[in-house]
Amino acid sequence: MEITVSGRRIEITQAIREYAEKKVTKLLRYYDRINSIDVIADRSNNTSPQVEVEVIVHVLKSDPFVVKVTTNDLYACIDQSVDKLERQLSEYKKRVRNFKHLSES
Repeated sequence: MEITVSGRRIEITQAIREYAEKKVTKLLRYYDRINSIDVIADRSNNTSPQVEVEVIVHVLKSDPFVVKVTTNDLYACIDQSVDKLERQLSEYKKRVRNFKHLSES
């Protein structure tokens, strides 16, 4: 699985990169067919404290899962994005399992 952490109008330090990679790696627990994950941090302008984090999860045989979160804290954005993706991937996995179960009957 490939993880890409990038920034627009914001510097991605080694600490931020490691934190984001550690957090998004946990998503494999919820769905194991993840191909790649892109984490994009963006600051609307250099004077604004608001930071937006967009996380895109590319999975096998499905459209990508995309989450955007905006707060003043970059680490909180990453945490909230991962929480939302955990729910989305869990629900998707349940739907896929139920569909397979129904089609086998």
